[in-house]
Amino acid sequence: MICYCTIVLNQKSLLKRPSKRKAVNFMKWVTREKVKVDRVACPWLIKNFIDPNAEFIFVPRDTDPRTIDYGTVYDMKGVELGHHGDECSFDAFIKKYNLSGDPTLAKMQRIVRLADTENNEGNAMAEALEVLATGFSLICKDDHEVLEKEFAVYDAMYAYYTNQQL
Repeated sequence: MICYCTIVLNQKSLLKRPSKRKAVNFMKWVTREKVKVDRVACPWLIKNFIDPNAEFIFVPRDTDPRTIDYGTVYDMKGVELGHHGDECSFDAFIKKYNLSGDPTLAKMQRIVRLADTENNEGNAMAEALEVLATGFSLICKDDHEVLEKEFAVYDAMYAYYTNQQL
């Protein structure tokens, strides 16, 4: 079964996002179901910095990404916006959409990578992010609800690390 989801972010966001958003046309973004760290961080990044009108589609884990012809595929084996070496999909998005100039995103990028690539021992934030991702997946009814609820975690991290730079 393929699940479609369009998430509407809270219009009264407390975050002050960069004014030069890398907006693209409305797109469908496709990834594996049962989202955790990277597959929540990437939609958050997409909605906030790339495509505010994004639609997320979740496909079964065993779907061959080469058979998907209806959106941009991410965090699946062998795709451009996926894991490469020690880097996770969040890294691929940062590079492709030229977001590396944002110091707050750079801090979050490291945390997401550590949490997602199972190399998080010793990094309290990465460990906490992994715990929260697992917890949300346990209490939410589907991937859409996970995104809806867990985006607040990424909003809070972005606000915190932005405030640290002031």
